[in-house]
Amino acid sequence: MNTYARTLTALGALAALGALSASLTGCADTERTGPGSSPGAPAAPRSAAAPEGPPTLAPGPDGLTPVFEHGDPAKGKRVALTFDADMTADQGPRAARGERFDNPSLIALLRRLDVPATVFMTGRWAEEYPTQAKAIGTDPLFEIANHSYSHYAFTGDCYGLPVLGKERMADDVRRAFAAFRTAGARNVVPYFRFPGGCYDKATLRALAPEKVTAVQWDVVSGDAFATDPDAVADEVLKGVKPGSLVVMHCTRSAAPVTEDAVRRIVPELRERGYRFVRVSELMAK
Repeated sequence: MNTYARTLTALGALAALGALSASLTGCADTERTGPGSSPGAPAAPRSAAAPEGPPTLAPGPDGLTPVFEHGDPAKGKRVALTFDADMTADQGPRAARGERFDNPSLIALLRRLDVPATVFMTGRWAEEYPTQAKAIGTDPLFEIANHSYSHYAFTGDCYGLPVLGKERMADDVRRAFAAFRTAGARNVVPYFRFPGGCYDKATLRALAPEKVTAVQWDVVSGDAFATDPDAVADEVLKGVKPGSLVVMHCTRSAAPVTEDAVRRIVPELRERGYRFVRVSELMAK
């Protein structure tokens, strides 16, 4: 099992435990999330669908949601750093007790280093940290993409994550976009990252009406639950090639050394001649 698989398994176990605790104790965080915060909630209005404007890929065979994994290497030394802002619908009580699912110092570092980035945010994260979501989503250095509302898996057997039913998938994506808009974010792109990176043809078909492009990666940083920032930096520096798309995290409690790793990654890649871009720039023709 590789590093990403191990860390996602740990994340899934924590999410599953949180879901079980909420169901047993009745402590769902309805005050913070509002009515219908669970995956079975009523559908969000169609007006919450993904925005238009940024580049997207054409639908795949049979109209399936297209999948983007890396940019064109012929366009030179460009690399996109992406940061998953994970938070499930069941983690509100943990946030209320002080657990930090955000990482404002990481975002501040990216600003100081002038590094464009794409933050794949869950709707639940935007609801918990609306001020930060707005600040990220109104800063031209960044763009916000969709990482689902609840960070529940879109397929079975996805690192132990709770599984979302096929009939709720499109609604889950719309609810996340709606949460970004409620927070006041404007730089929102029509891209979606599957929790755990798990998808199949059925999920690509379920999301086709939302007109999003699914965004994966070709470089795994291994930052989730890592304790050695140099090991994370080494993984990124070893894997990056022209057009690479790197997956990292913007969740302090689950990825505590990401900021320190970025502090080394950015100057070393710039010394190699790489230019940092957002996913929308990497995807543009």
